[in-house]
Amino acid sequence: MILATRKNGTRDGELIVVSRDLRRGVAVPDVAPTLQALLDDWATLAPRAEAAFKALQAGERDDDFAVDQTRLHSPLPRAYAWIDGSAYINHIVLVRKARGAEPPATLETDPLVYQGGSDTFLDPRGSIPVADEAFGIDFEGEVAVITDDVPAGTTARQAERHIKLLMLVNDVSLRNLIPPELAKGFGFYQSKPSSAFSPFALTPDELGGAWREGRVHLPLRSWLNGERFGDPDAGPEMHFSFHQLVEHAARTRALGAGTIIGSGTVSNVDQARGSSCLAEKRMLEKIQAGTITTPFMQFGDTIRIQMLDAQGRDLFGVIEQTVVPQEKRG
Repeated sequence: MILATRKNGTRDGELIVVSRDLRRGVAVPDVAPTLQALLDDWATLAPRAEAAFKALQAGERDDDFAVDQTRLHSPLPRAYAWIDGSAYINHIVLVRKARGAEPPATLETDPLVYQGGSDTFLDPRGSIPVADEAFGIDFEGEVAVITDDVPAGTTARQAERHIKLLMLVNDVSLRNLIPPELAKGFGFYQSKPSSAFSPFALTPDELGGAWREGRVHLPLRSWLNGERFGDPDAGPEMHFSFHQLVEHAARTRALGAGTIIGSGTVSNVDQARGSSCLAEKRMLEKIQAGTITTPFMQFGDTIRIQMLDAQGRDLFGVIEQTVVPQEKRG
């Protein structure tokens, strides 16, 4: 099943069910007005949404319409929780080295997560507003899951039943604000503005064999200003699976329906696959040549993120955003 949220003038938009070719959709107000409402009562409502999806696929709906990705919010325009992990060890090592920090001693045994701001998310086909180019504007291509209600103490073995949807992410980072912020010993805040998610959210079965062991085994593709930036495989080098990330997040608390958990920046050791963020590329330049030549994003720069299946079918739609000056207030 494929779901999206269409803009309708409200904060949370309108839930729609979308065909596999991402071209046709139907609103399902008789099932749930919003994606959050569907997640709140997934066990009861999801079978009804699935029935609408099957009818749409079969051409049995006479109320379908053409889907315009530019009219879609992130699937959850806001969420009760956004927990981002860092499950790719290669990425952790490189970005820590970039800011002169050592990897944690528990690098391979204890997942890294932080709780980001979830009250506002950016549109997947919108802009990235930033007050100052000097902040070090970076994109981060990731995969994310959305859960239903997850009880405290849920184990990795139990976690799969709670993963209901998958999306892609552009986790915007302001790299030059990170070191002084973390030096205070209290975590990210200003250096992690609003993120954007892919236009479409998929149930795991839509990925077929590419979804296994709590990982998506497909390349995550990105283009910066129209040029290929990277296509690392999101599966094999994800050290901590989504099952383990859910277990870690739920160790001391329950997770509410609609919690989003991110994989962290997709990263491969093979440098021929490129990267999913500028910080990695800059660090590799420093290691190999002793100097950094790639700048962070500037106003007018555009990032595009997408994932195709083995047959070349677009799965999640396209994140395509342009960095713009943040509107000044007062």
